[in-house]
Amino acid sequence: MKTLVSFIEHYTAQFAERPYMWEKPRINQTNADNLPYQPTTYGETLDQIYEFGAGLMALGIEPGERVALLSEGRNDWVVSEMAILFNGAINVPLSVKLSPVELQFRLFHSETSVLIVSEFQSHKISAIRENLPALQRIILLDSKEHYTEEEISKNQVVRMGRKLLQQKRDEFLQRKNAVTPEDPANISYTSGTTADPKGIILTHRNYTANVEQALTLMHIPPTYRTLLILPLDHSFAHTAGIYAFMAKGASIGMVQAGPTAMETLRNIPKNIREFRPNLLLSVPALAKSFRKNIEAAIRTKGPVVQRMFDDALRTAYRYNREGYNKNLWDLISRAKLFVYDKILFKKIRENFGGELAFFIGGGALLDMELQRFFYAIGMPMMQGYGLSEATPIISSNSPEKHKLGSSGYLVTPLDLKIIDDEGNELPPGQKGEIIIRGENVMKGYWKNPQATRETIRDGWLYTGDMGYLDEDGFLYVLGRFKSLLIGHDGEKYSPESIEETMTEQSPLLEQMMLHNNQDPYTIGLIHPSKEALKRALADKGSGDKTASGKEGHAESGDTVDLALELIQQEIDQYRDGGIYGDYFPDRWLPSAVGILSDGFTEENRLMNSTMKIVRGKIIDHYEDLLQYLYMPEARNIQHKKNRTAIRQILEL
Repeated sequence: MKTLVSFIEHYTAQFAERPYMWEKPRINQTNADNLPYQPTTYGETLDQIYEFGAGLMALGIEPGERVALLSEGRNDWVVSEMAILFNGAINVPLSVKLSPVELQFRLFHSETSVLIVSEFQSHKISAIRENLPALQRIILLDSKEHYTEEEISKNQVVRMGRKLLQQKRDEFLQRKNAVTPEDPANISYTSGTTADPKGIILTHRNYTANVEQALTLMHIPPTYRTLLILPLDHSFAHTAGIYAFMAKGASIGMVQAGPTAMETLRNIPKNIREFRPNLLLSVPALAKSFRKNIEAAIRTKGPVVQRMFDDALRTAYRYNREGYNKNLWDLISRAKLFVYDKILFKKIRENFGGELAFFIGGGALLDMELQRFFYAIGMPMMQGYGLSEATPIISSNSPEKHKLGSSGYLVTPLDLKIIDDEGNELPPGQKGEIIIRGENVMKGYWKNPQATRETIRDGWLYTGDMGYLDEDGFLYVLGRFKSLLIGHDGEKYSPESIEETMTEQSPLLEQMMLHNNQDPYTIGLIHPSKEALKRALADKGSGDKTASGKEGHAESGDTVDLALELIQQEIDQYRDGGIYGDYFPDRWLPSAVGILSDGFTEENRLMNSTMKIVRGKIIDHYEDLLQYLYMPEARNIQHKKNRTAIRQILEL
């Protein structure tokens, strides 16, 4: 089963009667809240693939042709991709978070000739249509009253497919059987955080190999269900969700789509409660959101419950340690946790459906504190590591084998080395660049041979990530080389762990980006949490005085002073003498801080579609502020620019 075509046919036959996909009926979206999830079996899925795939053939789609797919997560997304692959064509999966300009680059660069698009995304194409000369056909997943000459409904394509299967079935079977393991399956574009996006060519064998590798890390019983809360174009959801679950006869569910990304996001918590998944694939941004919701719900229960919850977490952290080395002889903590689990943690888990065994976290580094939190409440978030060029899974922790703080152990088979600047392999414990070799390594970048040669050398994929292996074979990923802090003496340090730890452990610090490019000291851009800051000010007796002067008891200037002082105190907890004084070297902590009234978001393009901050764009956007922060007066957090920003945040 080297191709996805043979892979899909094998498992849909093996598990023909079992449910594969679940979604809410799409007949009337306004009433979808009241409708239960409906299953589609493996056998029914294959029938749909044949009909749509044959329809694409009837439209004239040829092997090797690029067909783009732009839609929210739904059964039609999965069937569409598989139908494309059965034609020997190449799917170009596109994120629904992309703007029309970003879509235009990908569609033009890939020379996409056919686009499959949902109703909620079709308006983006109208804005750029005249700039896409290669685009010949648009297939609409949702019906509408009037179609242009180049548009056709999916239902019409399916009808064409049924007719072709009746008259020329052998021709369709010959086409799908002609697909080879080395044929491209996807062109998956990078987020383009530093330059134009690159099209990652992933072959059929890349995918089937990575599914085989991924299943050496985790056990998925056929009874398991996962709700695909990550976009389906996301390589992590693609391999670990759509295809890994198929290989085990398990089920995948779709989040109820809304007209906007925000409405779809709001559906996730209620869909989780309703669908009751056993495993979820997550990224740090979603994990943080889940945690904030949990903590907000606890606060509404009052101070007594809050104190119990805080003690429960402290007890769990002390008992669990890094997971593999639990303090099993601490019988008092074990007894307390038994009680806390019954009265607190179990109720939290019920909001996630009550059957969630664990998360797998990927996409970016997952802060240690966040891992400890979910481990404590009985829904461990197992950190993994990968990148799209590796299809994407390279390593992961699992419930059976884990070390919190690590990115887990390696998939097998896979070769991995840590190398220094000269390419020499380093022993366990020493930091260097992570390079890998295996059947999951991409074929190359679409129409970019230079970038391909720079990234794949002698069969090895150079990840651009810094990390090390410990003596037990666990991988620790420390961050991207391109984002490293570089001191004036040339010493390097990854900022991600500092940023993640500080924003997770301090409710006042919502977002942070550290910067040091051979400068005298490190500086930090910080966007505080408005709600947390107001609560902290209220606890200190400073009111939320507005410009009208009708609320609170403190003068505006006093409130600004105190707000900045509270933020500085949070940072100082990581310096010598602070609670976390031994966490990080002092030189990499921010000696000067710039408070940002606005955060990093997808809308302002300072965060990409995978919820990672885009450092290059942030540096360009705040160039004047960064220069100011290296002036002597900026070493005091009470400087004029910060005072202005705090007034804007608190609406003073």
